[in-house]
Amino acid sequence: MEGKADGVRIMRVRNGLGLEVTVCPDRCADITRVIFKGDNMGYFAPCGYVSSKYYDANQSEMVRSFTGGFLTTCGLDNVGEVCEIDGITYPLHGRISNQPAKHCYWSENDDDYIIHAIISQAALFMDKMELVREIHIGKKNNTIEIKDQIQNKEDKESACMFMYHMNMGYPLLSEHAQLQINSCDVRPRNEYAREHISTWKEISEPGSMTEEACYYHSFEEKGVAKIYNPDIKKGVEISFDPESLPCFTEWKMMGKYDYVLGLEPGNCNPNGRKKVNQSGKLVMLKENEIVKYGVKIKLLEEA
Repeated sequence: MEGKADGVRIMRVRNGLGLEVTVCPDRCADITRVIFKGDNMGYFAPCGYVSSKYYDANQSEMVRSFTGGFLTTCGLDNVGEVCEIDGITYPLHGRISNQPAKHCYWSENDDDYIIHAIISQAALFMDKMELVREIHIGKKNNTIEIKDQIQNKEDKESACMFMYHMNMGYPLLSEHAQLQINSCDVRPRNEYAREHISTWKEISEPGSMTEEACYYHSFEEKGVAKIYNPDIKKGVEISFDPESLPCFTEWKMMGKYDYVLGLEPGNCNPNGRKKVNQSGKLVMLKENEIVKYGVKIKLLEEA
């Protein structure tokens, strides 16, 4: 690869059943591409692949290196808007998605191909967190399972903010796509979202929205979000445990050139560390404490 992508490593897995998954070890071992029987499932941002050496944490500069892809991991010190606490600035969606894995390899068993990665987010006098990730790609079925554990390696309590920023794109995403989320409650993030809350599950054509709209979903039992497009007869189902990931954000941006639907389970809403802390919902890990998160993804065919 050339340009800002020069030197970026990728790992590609094909399971022989039509599923192709691309993982980027140099970007938190995030999933950049999911292709299912020839059709793209995820959103790929205009900047494309960008090496972590070009990452700029200032204000909203993160979007200049936001590949998007099928998965961008948000955290570990911030999720959501830029904020400042006690003189420390926490960048948009945190730093972890721009951290290269310090160790990444693959293995297999009878059922899965497995990509393993260790990603460190640590600094002198600051947080010392480690993310250990496994991505299981099914051999016998078209599934992806992400298993993550985060450990606080600091000698004191540290905050842990975490969100799976999963992004659906064309041709899965179109005005004919059908969205289902089994939530029991839906709340708008801002006034623009409130004005359009009656259409939260509708996917409109590109260019139909002038700004992004976010909706917060709550669940009583197992969390499931599903998008299916009858035009290509394919879809994606995301399932997760709302006990460990109690916050689910639906992000809609129906712009002409920025056309994306985010389906985002997390341990917090993307309001930024300062607001989440003020709400009393900031997850704190004790010294050496480990917390585990995960999502299951199933590729769908027919209705």
